[in-house]
Amino acid sequence: MNQIEKLQRELHLKQLQVNRLLSITQAINNNLSAKDLFEMYKNFLNYEMGIKKMALHIQEPDETWCVATSIGIPKKLLSIDITLLLKEYTSLNSLSMQDHPLLSKFDVVIPVSHKEQPIAYVFLGGFEAQDDMYDKVQFITALTNIIAVAIENKRLFKRQLYEERYRREMEVASAMQRDLVPKTLPNKGSYQLDSIYKPHLSVGGDYFDFMEFGEGKILFCVGDISGKGLAAALLMANFQAIFHTLADKRSEMGEFVRNLNQALFRITRGDRFITFFVAEYNILSGKLSYVNAGHNPPILVQNGLPYLLKKGTTLLGCFEELPFLEIGEMYIQEEALVFVYTDGLTDIQDATGNYLDIEHLEQFSIENAKLAAVDFNKNLVVLTEQFMGDNQDYPDDFTVLTCKLFTSSN
Repeated sequence: MNQIEKLQRELHLKQLQVNRLLSITQAINNNLSAKDLFEMYKNFLNYEMGIKKMALHIQEPDETWCVATSIGIPKKLLSIDITLLLKEYTSLNSLSMQDHPLLSKFDVVIPVSHKEQPIAYVFLGGFEAQDDMYDKVQFITALTNIIAVAIENKRLFKRQLYEERYRREMEVASAMQRDLVPKTLPNKGSYQLDSIYKPHLSVGGDYFDFMEFGEGKILFCVGDISGKGLAAALLMANFQAIFHTLADKRSEMGEFVRNLNQALFRITRGDRFITFFVAEYNILSGKLSYVNAGHNPPILVQNGLPYLLKKGTTLLGCFEELPFLEIGEMYIQEEALVFVYTDGLTDIQDATGNYLDIEHLEQFSIENAKLAAVDFNKNLVVLTEQFMGDNQDYPDDFTVLTCKLFTSSN
């Protein structure tokens, strides 16, 4: 080949490369799918640049690495995980001395970075002796950068859309939860209710409620729904509707809880569950009836003594029929405090890793039992903040329903 023919060939190749860059850039501007971009990339390297062996590794959204496209390499070899080896390549490297079953098939590896983070690795092999390897590698590096950055931008855009959609979902779920829990709680001569409601990251699975009845009875409850986000908020909305519908029927406590469980199981089929505590107080008789369905035992303080309200059943929603059920009963003689909370309270830790456990809460309840419900909760917030110390956040949903109960004679 004379000098003129060589120059013509090189010029043709350069023109071909420019045209390919333009076509790929146009495809990117037209928002061609990642799959089609990889196909264009593969075909150009194979048919127009004569590359006989190639494997392009890209990073998935979950930060694992996979082969996006390849030439001349058996699938069995491509299935070998080389994730740990990739981080060794920070610049163009020769692979001529490699004895790895996959890497030995290639001559060079070209890492591609975006904002100083690796986003792709292209492995090339099968070069002929007469190939202008340097020129080809230089162009393939430029082309791979364009393709990889375009794919990375698509990935980042999808993540941005997902995060925006997730943010809106959280806003909807948070608003839904705020609408579901009571805005005001009663403060009457026979009972006082006050709450602390702190959903984790604005959306959690905690729920509390109450209902008053004309015959001198009040029903109150606290629950912790498995899961977070919109799914938990939707289940909470369903559960609230079920709770109010069944409570209006005024069935006895055991039947009421069984019906709650069956209705919940029909919705979740056992995939989700609720820890739940519900109690009914009869003002005239002073009788407190309750069921604890797998919930943290509430603390009742009466005459200076603490009692854990443990009787009940298993979690609601796990089984179509509850395997056992025991109704707890206590009588309020003068006044009593019922302190119901979710497990986010006992998940709180101090600086040395100690938990705000039941022993702490029992002692606190005894010392503050004579206070009004609202003052009890104010002191409880102070306790949690002092216990956690500075620069700590609540680790999980944190809900408290504090009830002061009095007899009709008070």
